[in-house]
Amino acid sequence: MFDVRSPGEFAQGHIPGAINLPLFSDGERAEVGTIYKNSGQESAVLRGLKIAGGKMSELVIQAKKAAPSQETVLVHCWRGGMRSQSIGWLLSTAGLKPTVLEGGYKAYRKHAHEALEAPYRLNIVSGLTGAGKTRILGALAEAGEQVVDLEGLAHHRGSAFGGIGQRQQPTTEQFENGLFRELQNLAADRPIWVEDEGNRIGTVVVPSAFYHLMRHSPAVFMDSSPSQRVKNLIEDYGDLPLTELADSINNIRKRLGPQNADEALVSLDLGNVARAIEIVLAYYDKTYMKAANAMPRKVMPSLKIDELDDSEIAASAIALSNDATFV
Repeated sequence: MFDVRSPGEFAQGHIPGAINLPLFSDGERAEVGTIYKNSGQESAVLRGLKIAGGKMSELVIQAKKAAPSQETVLVHCWRGGMRSQSIGWLLSTAGLKPTVLEGGYKAYRKHAHEALEAPYRLNIVSGLTGAGKTRILGALAEAGEQVVDLEGLAHHRGSAFGGIGQRQQPTTEQFENGLFRELQNLAADRPIWVEDEGNRIGTVVVPSAFYHLMRHSPAVFMDSSPSQRVKNLIEDYGDLPLTELADSINNIRKRLGPQNADEALVSLDLGNVARAIEIVLAYYDKTYMKAANAMPRKVMPSLKIDELDDSEIAASAIALSNDATFV
């Protein structure tokens, strides 16, 4: 699948799996657009042809290199217009069999928006920070359940430390595209397990309709002791650079309070990562409880998990979800 829009458009959001084969650079696209606005379509087309003319052989080389064993390829631009039609013609002259996506990326985004507003049947894995909810999602997947890892799609683990060691976060648009792809591959008549999240995961915003559905879906609360949660977080973050942990604490200084933030930073300086995590956990526990009280769930049975292994937690959560009251 070749996305022939400019690199900037592609970076903002694209169909997962698409390869960028830009007809114009960002600057060239802006130039053609300015000419179109000031001098009309004919002048813009002539300038576009002049720019593209010197690129034709290189575009074919790039396309065949990206898809060496493919004959049939899909081509699209923003609306399925001149850019994709032009590249489609070019690739056909080079022996490929291109199909231009009707309506382009714009049509794809419309379809994605509609799909993200569908009434999926969600089961929520809830619990305080450090309960191991992402790990539990993995255990549910291994048990054969349908799972969507929102934090994995967002490249962020949710807390103040959640961005450390992760890839650059996608744009919200690209996050939506990734979520749409995941949901497309799942059965509509079976529940989908997702982790309890706020409406933001780092810088990424969860689609409003999907977030509303999450907040009004039944959940299982993973009840884990503070000591076990500290242990889990040390396993996740304890080997990360202390300077990055300190930066993350400074980012929430106002919310922690100056005294708590200073104590956490001093603890890091002394190598006492556990104490620093305890201080941050106290803040997140209060935040969770405040949100839970403001938007209480109608159904949220509790499951004590400290004495259970991951497979036992998954089996117990599935059993709870199969109860007639879990709706």
